[in-house]
Formats: sequence, structure tokens, C-alpha cells
Amino acid sequence: MSGLVGWIDFRRDLTTQREVFASMVSTMQARGPDASGSWCSRHAALGHRRLAVTDVAGGGQPRVIETKEGPVVAVHAGKIYDAPELRRELEALGGAFETRADVEVLLRAFLHWGDRFVERLDGMFAFAIWDGRAQRLLLGRDRLGVKPLYTFAYPGGLVFASEPKGIMANPSFEARLDLAALPILLQPRLARAGETPLVGLRELPPAHLLSYSREQEPAYERYWRLTSRPHTESFEDTARHVRALLEEIVTRELVADVPRGAMLSGGIDSTSVAALAMKALGAEHPPRALETFCVQFESDPDHFVASELRPEVDAPYAASAAAFLGTQHHTLTASAHGLHDVLPATRRARDLPGWGQFDASMYLLFSHMREHCKVALTGEAADEIFGGYPYFFKPELLARDQFPWLGDAPRLSDHLSPEVRRHVDPREDERARYAALLAEVPRLAGEDPAEARMREVFYLGLSGPLAVILDRKDRMSASQGLEVRVPFCDHRLVEYVWNVPWSMKAQGGVKGLLKAAMADLLPASTLARKKSAYPHVQSPEHDRGLVREARRIVADRRSPIAWLFDGAGLERWLAELGLDSPAAATPRTFPGGASPAYMLIHLIELSQWIEDYRVSVR
Repeated sequence: MSGLVGWIDFRRDLTTQREVFASMVSTMQARGPDASGSWCSRHAALGHRRLAVTDVAGGGQPRVIETKEGPVVAVHAGKIYDAPELRRELEALGGAFETRADVEVLLRAFLHWGDRFVERLDGMFAFAIWDGRAQRLLLGRDRLGVKPLYTFAYPGGLVFASEPKGIMANPSFEARLDLAALPILLQPRLARAGETPLVGLRELPPAHLLSYSREQEPAYERYWRLTSRPHTESFEDTARHVRALLEEIVTRELVADVPRGAMLSGGIDSTSVAALAMKALGAEHPPRALETFCVQFESDPDHFVASELRPEVDAPYAASAAAFLGTQHHTLTASAHGLHDVLPATRRARDLPGWGQFDASMYLLFSHMREHCKVALTGEAADEIFGGYPYFFKPELLARDQFPWLGDAPRLSDHLSPEVRRHVDPREDERARYAALLAEVPRLAGEDPAEARMREVFYLGLSGPLAVILDRKDRMSASQGLEVRVPFCDHRLVEYVWNVPWSMKAQGGVKGLLKAAMADLLPASTLARKKSAYPHVQSPEHDRGLVREARRIVADRRSPIAWLFDGAGLERWLAELGLDSPAAATPRTFPGGASPAYMLIHLIELSQWIEDYRVSVR
């Protein structure tokens, strides 16, 4: 995991700002509880908080190499899985290494290959390199955006950090809401790469470099993108190829000098990862055990209602899969009160509006996992690359010229006030985002129209929806000092599966290709199970609590966000949805069968975030 921060300023002497910079570094303590380090020169400062998972004794950061022309300094967060191969290659070219740390490989690779070294990296990473020879900063982020990196540029300077809090600790930054970003606050899946709701705060997009120097304003360069090409392998060969890739990826991602675990829901994605991890650990000397973890809710026996997206409770399937695989399994039972109690901590973990109980249950699960392991694997992103969501199988949704996962659901953004609508038209904003993403899709000449449309749908899912999943996973795990790795986000797997036709991915049903690739390692209960999304608490009282809080916020004219909404229109909408009855459970009319009350989470989180972080809204 770990966390990095940095500050470049060509108009002042940063050696006089050590106290401010120390406060910036300290904001990353949760991400890096094991060690702290910083380096400062007149115009550049780099800081790091470390979570030690490999080369525990020798992997301190920042890493500095002195050259005749000046120092070259690097900080890094995440994991470079091909670091051993790169080290051997550089050693063969005459390089001499002092540690086994990824950051030294990264730094020496930069010195040998220049900026293009990033194309050789396989992993989840964010890094910063200050090249004192040229007085130049280089930032980089992994291809799928597993590891975060935020930036804020101002005249003469640039601040960056793994989380917004690192930038917010710098007096150059003022938290001001960008009204044009309200649609992505109320529906985060619409966000484009790099966007945030705060003026001036940007996230470095996945697969991008940022270069900055005295002579050059921040310049972005994309170093990787998907390429479409014909797929010529048979279904059987394709399944074997997927299996071989996954075996190599999981084995590589298990490398650590600390205890390892895995999330396990009993579904195809997490069980596949756990099965391959068990296979890899069994080959170690001596063989190691794998600890697996899932979450259930105290209210499930009384209130769980099957829906299209969540047809079953995970825990029994997870226990069955764990018994079949032979893992040491743990089930965390969360209560509605327990979720509510940790909401303030989940907001601090994000620094941006979150997902309420969805964040809270993951926060509690990761807290429990951290008691047993320091590195964990997860099955996230398989739905996005293999096609696991219900909308992939609904022609009526796929045929529409819109984001398919939105379906016919009403939008909370439809109830913004007339004053806000002078700044942004939510429906037009949604159409523009959709059109912009479609324009980016790597096309395949002569492709069957139905397959071409599915290619579009997959590309849409690999943007905002995947970012939402990865953001939640990173922020909640980082808050616990737990490093979570995501095998399905390996770029080699994504590149290969991108070009597998939809008819082949879905052969045999939902994620039929993945099931075919993994069938011999999985229990029958997993192979036969329907797709079930990450669980959430189901409680009529919880839903009514969301409605009460949303109404309170909008009705209170002293609320910092009341003016953003048309209170009367929102009240009518709540009544139309049947949310005004204190005695009834809310109807399940949203895509996937979700309760419409959950959409109010974004309104509540927005209000609380603005208050907690004193965000200026006018």
C-alpha cells in the first residue's frame, strides 16, 4: 500500500517549509503505518509513509541516487510485480542494487530507459520521480488505476499525494466545490478519468504520465491504451489461455514477506482467485495456508430479500467454497449500528463523498482482515472484463443510446435547483459524457454490429464503474494499513479478454468463459451460483433513516446544500416512490432490484462532506 506526497515550487525555497511538508507527510500515516521518510531541496520535496510488505528491512523511501548533474529521487506506492525480472535485466546491463525494494528498481529503470520505462512495469503503482539534473518532476499511475494519485497545480508550483488529504494539508489549496461536477457527485459512475468535484484538484488518469518543470506547465501523456484486433483462438484454447494468465498473475501477486489472505464470497470471481492462491501457496516450501474472509449482516435472517443483482446471501456459499478449497475462513457479521458508527471514519478515508453503508461494511471487513494478514487478494473487476452484470444480457438496455447500467432509474440530479441548473444541465451532461467515451472506443474494422456494440458496453464499464469499485477498495483498505491486490486488473489479462468476442465470453451463461477456464478448481456450488454483487445491509429502518436524513438536509435552509436542490420537487419524487410511508419497506424499483432509498446516500454524503471539510459551495 503505502502513501506518497510531494511539493514542487519554483518560486520559493521549500527548505523553509519543512513544517508544512511534515504535516503533509503525516496525513498518509494510515496508508503507511510502518515508517516515514522525506527528502527536501530548494524547489522539490518528496515524502513517503510505508507499509512494509517486501524487503521489510531495506525498502525505505524516498530513494535517492546521486549523479554528477544532481540527485534523482523517487517515491512509490503499490507493487511492481515484475520487479525481479527488471532487476535481473538491469543487473545484466551493469546495474548494482542495494535492496530488493521496488522503488530502487523503478528508479534505476528510469535512469536507464528514461520516461518509457513505465511501459515495462507490470503492477499497481503510483510514483513520483524528481530529476534534479533537469529540475523536472515525473508522475505516473498504473494502467487500470488501481493505485490513486491526486494533483493540484498553481502558478509556479504543483502539489501531489496519494489521497486528497495530503494536498488539503498544503496552504496553497482551498476546497471549493465545482458546481459543474454535481452530476458525478450524485452518480459517481459517470465520472471521467481524472475528474474530482473540487476546483483545481485532479486525479492523474490511469495509464498516464505527468511531466512538470520550470519551463513546462504540467503535461499529460498516455502511455497505454487498449487495442482492438481479431480473436482467432477457439473457445477451448481461449479458456486455457485465460487460465494460464490467471495462474501466473495470482502467483505473482502473492509475493510478499508478510501474511496473505483473500476475500471470498463464494462467487466465481473471488473463488477463482482463492483457488489459484491455494494452488500457488501449496507449491511453496513449506506450504502455506490461505486465510479467507467474507461479510454478512445481522439483519439478513429477518430482512434479506432476493433481487436480480443480489439473489442470495454470500456467507453460506463462501463457507462451502472455503471448505472445498481448504482455506482458514472467517465470516464477519456486521450490524446496522456498527455500520453507522464507522461512517465518519470512512469519510476520512476518502476525503470525498462516499457510499455510506457500502463503504462501512468494507471498512469493517478490512479491519477484521488486518488482524490476520497484511496483503490480500480480491476478485474485483472480473464482472467488468468478462461481463457479469445483468445489463450485459438485456438487449432492450443495450440497444439504448445511453449508459446501460442506468436503465430507467430516476436521477437524483433531476432535482437540482434552478440556480444550479444555470451552471449545469444534468441530462445533457450525461449525454456528453456518454458521447465522449464512445468516441474513445478502440474500434475493430468490419466487426459484427452486435459485437461492436458489446465492445462499446465493455469500454463504458471499464471507465467510471470500474473506478468506483477500485476507489472504494483502495480507500477502505488503506485506512486499515492493508494492501489489497486485484489480479483481474492485470493489464495483460485485460488486453487479451478485451478482444475475445462477447459470444465466447458468455458461452454457457454468465461469465461462461471464466467458468470454463476455472471449472476443475471450483466447487459445484460456485459454478452453479448466480451472479451476486457485493452485499449490503437490508433493513426497512435503515432505508427510512436515509429518507429522514435526506429530508432533513433539504428542508433545513441552513444546510450548506439545501440551495442545491429543489426541495419541493424532491419531496414529490420521494412520495411518488413510496418513501413517505414510515410503516412500509421501500419498493425495489431500481436496476438490479436495489432500493431507491440508497440513491439518497449520495445526497447525505455530499452534505456531510461539505460540512466536515468546510468546502466552499458558492
